[in-house]
Amino acid sequence: MPSEMISGPDLGGGYLHQLTRDADGARTTFTYHAQIGGDDAGGPPLGPLDAFGFVHPPTPCQFGGPRCWHRRFLLAVADTPRVRAAYNRTRFVMETMLKQRYAGAPVGVAGALKELLARLPPVVDGGPPPWFVGGSAGAWLLGADLAPRDLDLGTDRAGVDRIAAAVAEFLIEPVGPTDGPGGAIVHGARAFVGTFQEGARVEWSVPLEPVHGPLAAEWSGVPARVRTITVAWGGGRVAASRPEYALVRAAARGATDRFPPLRALLRRLGPDPELLRELLEGPDVPAALRETVRSQTGP
Repeated sequence: MPSEMISGPDLGGGYLHQLTRDADGARTTFTYHAQIGGDDAGGPPLGPLDAFGFVHPPTPCQFGGPRCWHRRFLLAVADTPRVRAAYNRTRFVMETMLKQRYAGAPVGVAGALKELLARLPPVVDGGPPPWFVGGSAGAWLLGADLAPRDLDLGTDRAGVDRIAAAVAEFLIEPVGPTDGPGGAIVHGARAFVGTFQEGARVEWSVPLEPVHGPLAAEWSGVPARVRTITVAWGGGRVAASRPEYALVRAAARGATDRFPPLRALLRRLGPDPELLRELLEGPDVPAALRETVRSQTGP
């Protein structure tokens, strides 16, 4: 079956959007396409789409041309209705997501987290949490003076599907196999929790192949491997990964502007020396930065 366009061209956030599917037996690759739409699309857009997981194909796209961005999902033909629903929400919230990313619009992290707290399984003592907040949002939840751009959730394989079902009307990407960071294939989904004009992106996934290294453990799909802190928040309890993960990841990315708020948080909570040692012994942080990272947790 050749490529079939099942929606589009549609407008959203300065881009022209199309949704296509390529069937191969029982398996189907659904693709979101987005290209700069010009004046007809209310453009130019505020910025590129790589921040939302979109990539440029290596060759000109059949539907979007040489300046096309895309997201791919490997699902069944029977999943077409839910893929179409998520695609439509994506283009409806695209302008808001772009404004949050590139124009300083506020990100409704607190409102989105309250919605999640009301819908997801509760965090209880006595075992690994069924889900937790990680990354910079986790540090923010623990009290760091940071402004998260989105909410990254950690969970296990079953939890990915459970979260997707709980926020089904907010999905901007269908749950299933898709492209993850660094070209890896993950089982995950994304949502924009809120209204078309206000809310926050929420992302969660698990790798489909084993991951290695202590820093990768935060998103390994095995919550028991992650060191978390549970706090009272929004009338419930929420687990967050320890800020050492965010600190070491900031160093690995060269985001030293995040050191001061993370340093202040670690000194308030008290560092976890064993976790920090494990993270710094991994391959993610160049040797030259290790002492810099250690200095952020000193007296």
